[in-house]
Amino acid sequence: PNGEIIMDYSIHDALEAGFDKIVFIIRKDLEKDFKDIIGKRIEKICAVDYAFQELEKLPAGFSVSENRTKPWGTGQAVLSCKGIVNEPFAIIIADDYYGKEAFVKVHDFLINAEPKKYCGAGFILKNTLSDNGGVTRGICRLDENMQLIDIAETPNIIKTADGVQADGKSIDADSYVSMNMWGFYPSFFETLAGGFPVFLEGIGDKAATAEYLLPTIVDGLLRNGSAAVSVLPTDDRWFGVTYAEDKEAVQQSLQELVDQGVYPHSLY
Repeated sequence: PNGEIIMDYSIHDALEAGFDKIVFIIRKDLEKDFKDIIGKRIEKICAVDYAFQELEKLPAGFSVSENRTKPWGTGQAVLSCKGIVNEPFAIIIADDYYGKEAFVKVHDFLINAEPKKYCGAGFILKNTLSDNGGVTRGICRLDENMQLIDIAETPNIIKTADGVQADGKSIDADSYVSMNMWGFYPSFFETLAGGFPVFLEGIGDKAATAEYLLPTIVDGLLRNGSAAVSVLPTDDRWFGVTYAEDKEAVQQSLQELVDQGVYPHSLY
């Protein structure tokens, strides 16, 4: 309503839940504009720091393919916070709206858990879809205690008249999915640092496009038994701008939350 961006609502919810520091992961060339447009506003309400994800920031002995134009995915993004973040921390995607409940649950888990026990917010698949096309979601397989067994990255998930499908196969609309909202301990940085060279060695002819992704990294930890991940369920509805056509629906959804009193008319 007052020109806020989705990330403003996430920061508001995170601070309300008990988080007390925000680290923005950005490109170095965006630093000045980002601080002028967003950072300086947030610096007035909490501690802020910046981490820079760069295409060329690689382990010794590796170089960038001449055809590659973008950084190396969410795993490298989080790794760029090593040395800046020394506390238990949550990760979010800046242009996704997660709702209040997930921030509270992740915060409280991190306060009470211990290293090598991580968490992820679990959203119900039907609450995360777009009306304007297919989406990719990490579908979670869980045990009876809501512990994550594995994640299946599933592209092209769409709404249908009968429910939800991906490439013609029906999917349970009430499945839990990861929206890349994770809770980790600082020990996770060592995991990322150790895994990045292994990832780079294995990408072969995909050097121009391969990404070091958090769901894949977490899935690997589960498979080798080196970490446990609790899925924290939330009934909140996720929304974001996957397609340009989603923008109007997101604006309407945020306005409805303001009208319902979930948020004040002006966040700041």
